[in-house]
Amino acid sequence: MLKISVPASSANLGAGFDALGLALTLYNHVWMEEADGCHIESADGVPIPMDESNMVYHTAQVLYQRCGRPFHGLHILQENNIPMARGLGSSSACLVAGLLGANTLLGSPLSKEDVADLAAELEGHPDNVAPALLGGLVTSVMDGGRVHSVSVPVSERIRFAVLIPDFELKTEVARAALPTQVTRQDAVYNLSRAALMTASLFSGSLQNLRVAVQDRLHQPYRFPMIPGAERIFYTAYDLGAYGVAISGAGPSILAIIDRDNREFVSQASQRLQTAGLHGWQVSVFDCDSQGAQVRFE
Repeated sequence: MLKISVPASSANLGAGFDALGLALTLYNHVWMEEADGCHIESADGVPIPMDESNMVYHTAQVLYQRCGRPFHGLHILQENNIPMARGLGSSSACLVAGLLGANTLLGSPLSKEDVADLAAELEGHPDNVAPALLGGLVTSVMDGGRVHSVSVPVSERIRFAVLIPDFELKTEVARAALPTQVTRQDAVYNLSRAALMTASLFSGSLQNLRVAVQDRLHQPYRFPMIPGAERIFYTAYDLGAYGVAISGAGPSILAIIDRDNREFVSQASQRLQTAGLHGWQVSVFDCDSQGAQVRFE
């Protein structure tokens, strides 16, 4: 049986809308083998679709079909540690797991680049699937149906605090709130900050991050959809965060903190409770440097 491990991802990082993404050391695990029919189990009790609509199963089937290979079914066991509909790439992790698992079962007829192209095609954009596949800090562009990505490591001086609420925000809902057109000034504003974000995280020029996370394309429109977001941003900065941004489409919030800031979790949790923002969980992760892994067990 195959075991596929796929990291969570935080997309956008403020200004890098649909272009930047970061892999985190939080993982979904999927065990997969060929079978007759659809057999799906949840290893941890998390409710998941048990029929052919299951994203892992469906994307595996798509890959079989794209390769022109007969598909009879799969036995899948899922362990879902990435919270769903929270802006941490849970759907991308399932999609990547299905594609990588199926590709491996077929003897790897597709390269990793081909898998990335198919994943971005199915997802609609590469900002989560690319870091899930590659690990690290990833800049991605889609051009003519191909994904062009570069993964770089981030400074060892930082970690990533993720503040996760107990409510969901569907990506399609958060995306529907965005304007269809932006001004040239706003486009330049974001382009310059997205470039600054990549260079700063890679080089360790952390003093730039508070400017680099600033955004005019999506965060101002998503703030009203995340109760307490403004207070959480203020709290994270007050506790020493270098930069704070909505994680993906939200509602989770990502804070870039110093590796030596050992009190951030306890202090942030206490501040949020005092402010009446109950139901928020604070966890700290490193940047995953390897991306999705597949092995036989």
